Amino acid sequence: MDIWRGQVDEVLAGLGTGREGLGVAEAARRLATFGRNRVEARPRQVLALRFAREFTHFFAIILWIAAALALVADRFDPGQGMGALAAAIVGVIFVNGCFSFWQEYRAERAIEALAALLPQRALVCRDGVLETVLAQDLVPGDVIVLEAGDNVPADCRVIGAQGLRVNAATVTGESRPVGRVAEPVEAAGAEDARNLVLAGTSVVAGHARAVVFATGMHTEFGRIAHLSQHTEERPSPLALEIARLSRLVALAATALGAVFFFVGRAIGVPFWDSALFAIAIIVANVPEGLMPTVTLSLAMATQRMARRNALVRHLPAVEALGATTVICTDKTGTLTENRMRVVSLLAGGRERTPR
Repeated sequence: MDIWRGQVDEVLAGLGTGREGLGVAEAARRLATFGRNRVEARPRQVLALRFAREFTHFFAIILWIAAALALVADRFDPGQGMGALAAAIVGVIFVNGCFSFWQEYRAERAIEALAALLPQRALVCRDGVLETVLAQDLVPGDVIVLEAGDNVPADCRVIGAQGLRVNAATVTGESRPVGRVAEPVEAAGAEDARNLVLAGTSVVAGHARAVVFATGMHTEFGRIAHLSQHTEERPSPLALEIARLSRLVALAATALGAVFFFVGRAIGVPFWDSALFAIAIIVANVPEGLMPTVTLSLAMATQRMARRNALVRHLPAVEALGATTVICTDKTGTLTENRMRVVSLLAGGRERTPR
């Protein structure tokens, strides 16, 4: 039976608890069984490997090869500026990689702030006595007390309420406070049930008692976190285009260098002179400034979006958003700014523009 369809006593019996809550010993046993009430983070790649990744993508590899060829040319024909060019290319790779890594690292630190949506402590009834415990120690069957201003620590079924209204925007996307009751209701799912309060939402008015039925990653908030952590990451349109351009540049530069090498040999130019000239041609055709230019442009776009409270984790995602032609959604609150203003006024049969 869906928990929102049952009577309060049936729900309490099903969870093996009562209106006075669990005993301390039973709560400890359930904590060992169900685990801590917290959103588990996805294991991250070692920081050093994430940093190294910024220097090993395809275009960076082309630049590394160009720098190596420039060093070879400088070794056999010094004084032509190829050594300085090699140093400049390596500098471009290093600065661009560090900048990209710092942008993504800073965005991830900001995303971690989402964990603050869950309260650190909760008022729970244990052995009939109200006490304050860490929110991560809540277990299914605990009876908690909610007051205006509280954040809901776990998914709960309301068992008694007076004027209870909650803001469920973090789960449903709708910012308008909605009322909650203790009576059984018919609903399509947990998000729509008027007798449930979900983890991550907040109480804006009234007070209530509620029994916990899901904690940690089993809550609706936890499921959202799981989906966001395990979505398949696909290259953005810009990343695909840069990869395609990198292959074309690499092939064209190599082909052009080979052509000039064989032409030089055909007209009697010494082997090393032809080889050094071919290397210079290849290096000259690699656009060293493309990578920092693209990175800087995307970084400026992320800063503009940040000023509008839009957080971008990966730089190429900015361009991916710009390439979007259709957005399918069923939540108007997701796309609006939660602000309403009059844009036109019809009075006396005439349309007027408000001032």
